[in-house]
Amino acid sequence: MQFPITIKGQVLERMSDDEFFLFCQENSDTKFERNANGEIIIMSPTTFNTGDRNAEIITQLRLWNKKYELGRVVDSDTGFYLPNGSMRNPDAAWVSNELLKSIPESELDKFPRLTPEFVIELKSVSDRIASQQAKMEEWMANGCQLGWLIDPEKEMVYVYSAGQVSTINGFDQQLSGAPLLPGFELNLSELRL
Repeated sequence: MQFPITIKGQVLERMSDDEFFLFCQENSDTKFERNANGEIIIMSPTTFNTGDRNAEIITQLRLWNKKYELGRVVDSDTGFYLPNGSMRNPDAAWVSNELLKSIPESELDKFPRLTPEFVIELKSVSDRIASQQAKMEEWMANGCQLGWLIDPEKEMVYVYSAGQVSTINGFDQQLSGAPLLPGFELNLSELRL
């Protein structure tokens, strides 16, 4: 079976956000996303190496956040409803305290209707880079301020910021989140296995 799998249908595409949340809860052993057309996307579990790299990314981001206390960090199991109607799960995300103040606490026990200011997507061996780039463009079009798409096979990072995309080649460096995340630097060499 080739992942991700997209399921289409009028009933699925008319599902409200609350109905989709309930659908996800009733099928909690499966990871879903939903695109702006209402189509449901079944996601593949990650490989061991991808899980290890993602744990490293989350660890570095979380340690920075514990030090500066500027927001909250979430992992790849967290869903966000975006303004375009999609529900996406970033591999890692940071949301500022300021933005969180504008969201009712009750919404944080569901998929909140907000776009994280910072997201990281980690390409796994089964991902196509074009699909990952399209997802990053969707994050940015919906209000994300900074995004990193990390391709560990090629040791390349695509940096999305202010309507521009630049590339970082090689993992022998630190990737700075400033000015949005002051003091945060991702040590890319830790993503080598």
